[in-house]
Amino acid sequence: MKFPVFDNELIDACEPRRWQDELSDLITDPAELIRLLQLDPAQLPWSLCASRQFPLRVPRGLIRRMRRGDPHDPLLLQVLPTAAELQSPPGFSADPLQEGRVNPQPGIVHKYHGRLLLIAAGQCAVNCRYCFRRAFPYGDNHLDRRQWAAALEYIRAHTELREVILSGGDPLVLSDRQLAWLSSELAQTPHLNKLRVHSRLPIVTPSRITDALLSWFTISRLKPVLVLHCNHANEIDSAVRAALARLRDAGVVLLNQAVLLRGVNDSCEAQEQLCEALFVAGVMPYYLHQLDKVSGAAHFEVSDEEALAIIAQLRQRLPGYLVPKLVREVPGVRAKVPLEGRADE
Repeated sequence: MKFPVFDNELIDACEPRRWQDELSDLITDPAELIRLLQLDPAQLPWSLCASRQFPLRVPRGLIRRMRRGDPHDPLLLQVLPTAAELQSPPGFSADPLQEGRVNPQPGIVHKYHGRLLLIAAGQCAVNCRYCFRRAFPYGDNHLDRRQWAAALEYIRAHTELREVILSGGDPLVLSDRQLAWLSSELAQTPHLNKLRVHSRLPIVTPSRITDALLSWFTISRLKPVLVLHCNHANEIDSAVRAALARLRDAGVVLLNQAVLLRGVNDSCEAQEQLCEALFVAGVMPYYLHQLDKVSGAAHFEVSDEEALAIIAQLRQRLPGYLVPKLVREVPGVRAKVPLEGRADE
């Protein structure tokens, strides 16, 4: 087995520099974000305090889609550390899905039948404030050469697997050279037939969709599936649509999973606009997740009753194929749990 060089360097010298440059120029200082968006500086002390627990990370391209002077902008609310994060009521925890119980070895999260998650990277382009893995032990799951070999052996030994899901963090922060190697190794595993990537990068940094990415993702025998994470229609601009068109034209199946978030997309109107914008961009709405109860995110929670009411209204406005499945992750359950009484995987 030939290994590429896997280390903390996320830049491949053979690739165009644009997306790597964007990821090396993230906004990480709350003061800079507040200044750029002309927000009330009184917010700053609370943002600084919350960012010590979970750092601010947001690409400048995403900031350009936010409304200046609007503290309620739905894109801003997803990334700005706030005082609300410092409250953690009962029922919220650092590991709400108890993934520690299904992390049998570094890099592997195996909780579903027929598929598993491979934690390919521990970083993201953007730190979403509601992220259920904001306290995940990425340091313990950073793979060296020996651990990569062990992870691949685990996958080969579990012949019931049909799909590997590259997750993280965000797997697309890795270089295309590294991902091409990993895709090739997985394609040599006879019982696999799908390679799924979960990523927010095509939404927040659409320049990540390179010729090299399209090559490794579509050249192998594994059917390529990309599950995006987009929560609001305002996240989808012309650059995002162009990037998604390239993926779609290359034969990649495009799905979206969103999280229902108080103040961001907790209305029928916001969900309708999101589903329509996704469809125009060639993406099918897949899941609408109820919030995972991670510490620091309680202010985003929407009740099940409100969530079901939104879905009921959506069904009156949209064709069935544009209505996402409303689901929740439950620790120990080997499939998403639908809130509408139907078992889905």
